[in-house]
Amino acid sequence: MMNYLEFEKPLAEIEGKAAELRAMAAGTPEMDVEKEAEALDRKGAQMLTDLYKSLSPWRKCLVARHLDRPHCRDYIETLFTEFTPLAGDRNFADDHAIMGGLARLGDRPVMVIGQEKGDDTKSRIERNFGMARPEGYRKAIRLMDLAHRFKLPVITLVDTPGAYPGKGAEERGQSEAIARSTQKCLEIGVPLISVIIGEGGSGGAVALASANRVLMLEHSIYSVITPEGCASILWKDSEKMREAAEAMRLTAQDLLSLGVIDQIIEEPRGGAQRDRSAAIEAVGRAIESQLARLDDKSPQELVATRRRKFLDMGRKGLAA
Repeated sequence: MMNYLEFEKPLAEIEGKAAELRAMAAGTPEMDVEKEAEALDRKGAQMLTDLYKSLSPWRKCLVARHLDRPHCRDYIETLFTEFTPLAGDRNFADDHAIMGGLARLGDRPVMVIGQEKGDDTKSRIERNFGMARPEGYRKAIRLMDLAHRFKLPVITLVDTPGAYPGKGAEERGQSEAIARSTQKCLEIGVPLISVIIGEGGSGGAVALASANRVLMLEHSIYSVITPEGCASILWKDSEKMREAAEAMRLTAQDLLSLGVIDQIIEEPRGGAQRDRSAAIEAVGRAIESQLARLDDKSPQELVATRRRKFLDMGRKGLAA
């Protein structure tokens, strides 16, 4: 059953009526409702196109958080073969919010690391809604070290509202773990491709996204804080999240124009949640294309260009 967002309610009514007509006719062969149902289908398709043609930043936030949007596990299971999960930070525990391991992308061996939110109540609690603790980032560091040692490209799939801000996480060095993970991204001498597949929130996202190439799905978001958090700080009112989303320039389109990301991956009409397979396949093609462009780079070139990319970030916006 499709989960509709608030702004999709008119579309839900139309698609619901078409489904209802077909259900009524299913048990009554003499009823011919296909023409009426097809007319509703056409009306719904046009409405879907119009709704997603010019989404506001806040609506993009809602789409990026959609429950039916494919998550890290979906990408790994579809795009990669021979996935061998690796667990634990060899220090404290295994953080289920971050999953990673060795795999193959086509014929190419790679290391894949990503943030997993979960897809039902039980798994969301287990995965802490994609909010990693220090041990999660230390696991990512360990896997990046392993990839560097064996000269394997690293692919990261980012989908988190931010790192977990709980007391235990702070006691175990959350900020230090994030900083070390960001540092490790900038140090490894192998190609590093990052894809923002949903939410890219704060340092919790940057810790996995300081990459040679940063890609974003069309309706994903990437920002230093959530719109709700920004509104609470600036206006002392989290209900001003729409205004905050407008001001933050957190959409893929804004971030490409600012030089923060390198490519926007087009989503199916109505968002990745409408056609999960097509969205995942588009991400796979984009990753393979970007990896091919980095194949002839030496480890020294990869590190130097990655560092320069982030040192230069913001200059394009300042010049404008």
